[in-house]
Amino acid sequence: MKYINVNVRRQDRLLDEKNATDLLRSGEFGFLSMVETGAEGSGAYGIPISYVWDGEGAIYFHCAPEGHKLNCIRDNSRVSFCVVGQTNVIPHKFTTAYESILVRGTAVIDIPAEERMRALELILDKYSPNDKAVGLKHAEKSFHHTAIIRLDISSVSGKTKREMP
Repeated sequence: MKYINVNVRRQDRLLDEKNATDLLRSGEFGFLSMVETGAEGSGAYGIPISYVWDGEGAIYFHCAPEGHKLNCIRDNSRVSFCVVGQTNVIPHKFTTAYESILVRGTAVIDIPAEERMRALELILDKYSPNDKAVGLKHAEKSFHHTAIIRLDISSVSGKTKREMP
């Protein structure tokens, strides 16, 4: 995974790589942005979605086996994914403290069953670690009704603004 901040305009607000990977690991959800080029229309399409990072070069999302998101990815697999961490609006200073990362990469939807199940296990580890056994049974039962998207990360950049209230 390449951590590249050279295109961040405000170089004084760079989020260091350790904090960026911590945010990628711990974030609850992010915004997946895609390009619409198919029959549904043309333009941009973005959605909030839960995710899990594999600790290396991929992010996984689960979803229904059909839908607009998958159609967009079939038409154009280049995507971006933004995770926002802690924020704090500071009204009297007319600003907001924040931390965020932007992931760029390629979405893959046709992945092997074994990898799909491993992704579901990672999702359970992140979101339901105390209920993993029950979650695995549910995942096996609904496996044929579940799609997995893998985002192969090409680059990550991060930005932060730390302000005290």
